[in-house]
Amino acid sequence: MAKEKQNQGGEPKVSDVIKVRRDKLAALQAAGQDPFTLTKYNVTHHAAEIREQFEALEGQTVSVAGRLMSKRPMGKVSFFDIQDVSGRIQLYARKDEMDEAEYLAFRKDDIGDIVGIEGVVYQTERGEKSIRVHHATLLAKSLHPLPEKFHGLTNTELRYRQRYVDLIMNPEVKDTFVKRSKIIREIRNFLAQRDFMEVETPTLVNNAGGAAARPFVTHYNALDVDIKLRISLELYLKRLIVGGLERVYEIGRVYRNEGMDPRHNPEFTLMELYQAYTDYNGMMELTESMFRYLAEQVCGSTTITYAGTEIDLGKPFVRMTMNEAVRKYAGVDFDQVSTDEEAKAIADAHDIAYEPRHTKGDIINLFFEEYCEKELIQPTFIMDHPLSISPLTKKKPDDPEKVERFELFINTWEMCNAYSELNDPIDQRARFAQQDANAAAGDDEAEHTDEDFLHALELGMPPTGGIGYGIDRLVMLLTDSASIRDVLLFPTMKPLD
Repeated sequence: MAKEKQNQGGEPKVSDVIKVRRDKLAALQAAGQDPFTLTKYNVTHHAAEIREQFEALEGQTVSVAGRLMSKRPMGKVSFFDIQDVSGRIQLYARKDEMDEAEYLAFRKDDIGDIVGIEGVVYQTERGEKSIRVHHATLLAKSLHPLPEKFHGLTNTELRYRQRYVDLIMNPEVKDTFVKRSKIIREIRNFLAQRDFMEVETPTLVNNAGGAAARPFVTHYNALDVDIKLRISLELYLKRLIVGGLERVYEIGRVYRNEGMDPRHNPEFTLMELYQAYTDYNGMMELTESMFRYLAEQVCGSTTITYAGTEIDLGKPFVRMTMNEAVRKYAGVDFDQVSTDEEAKAIADAHDIAYEPRHTKGDIINLFFEEYCEKELIQPTFIMDHPLSISPLTKKKPDDPEKVERFELFINTWEMCNAYSELNDPIDQRARFAQQDANAAAGDDEAEHTDEDFLHALELGMPPTGGIGYGIDRLVMLLTDSASIRDVLLFPTMKPLD
């Protein structure tokens, strides 16, 4: 076998290690033992199952499969650690308890190789729950070495790029994604109990509406037209409400051509749901109940901890209008402001930057973002937004400058956005026209008139409550993850070349 060269630190050079591994594979293939020709292996148990049910399984023959994570050859006896989806377990191999050729071949297997093991469950003299190996089968050869104790992938960006290595070396990373799967499963269970129907709507659309965001644009060759990737799920789901499906939801990817930061990724998972014959108060009840349910099912308690801060999802969520929040945290009462000019003068006095096209409603929102969001740690519904920033929302009957809308804030983050949905097609057309004007004035996040959606509204849409949840941000909260990239298996990354 080729001798591995050493660098100054005494470790083999990576390129030489790869050559040694390729030579091992070539030798196996020449001997008719190519591991890549094997198609299956009968797995009877997993590592965690053996540890947890040790008393019942002790002395029984089991078959496990996974990746070799360590090896300690000691002549006629060798110890290994194997890792499967459930965790690790120790392997104990003796030359006189295995076929000699098989034992010697097993000793030559490399860390990172995928192996199948048949053996007896037992406990070592030191009390380590283990498998006494009778047969070892090489199932796949690892041609590239794993990083030593994850050295070499301490660079966070590299961990995101090579998530497959991250998952192998960091068990807590895998645990985050197991919990993410459970969160989504429990969301579906919760909504099923309330008779919601899960649906799928298009991701490629002519008009990317339903949110204030810049879409990605691509070209459909077969039709020779430019189309967009959806930024929201809203307008198609509302069409289904018009069609008589009274409770619908979708969990799916949406795409916004925006920057990246610890809470934003251009491609992310959104859930939107719509329920006929209710309003934003109904959406508040549903949201509060669902968050409490998820915390109990996933975290085992309605009190969770994020970055050392305790958050109580068990208490009734605080309810506060946007104007009340601005009055409380910024000291400005916009209920006493009548015109856009007055609002801009107040913004100037507080060094709040705005654009010439902005209205009083836009400036209220700018004040809220500057002064209020950072104060909202415990669950708080912020309600009754300005009309001008809510083009798809029903007006409040007693205050037509405001709409029946809320956002839930937890840990300073916006967790969801909900409306009493606008179902007046005449009003909706007028608001689309204002959005078209905003776009013409340079707002590249403005919505555009959607004639087919207006036609649906003209057929008649019942009073409806609707809401959108950022699933990735919810997973961050329930897994105590610092960045959205920590809860996306393959986050968006800038190409290396």
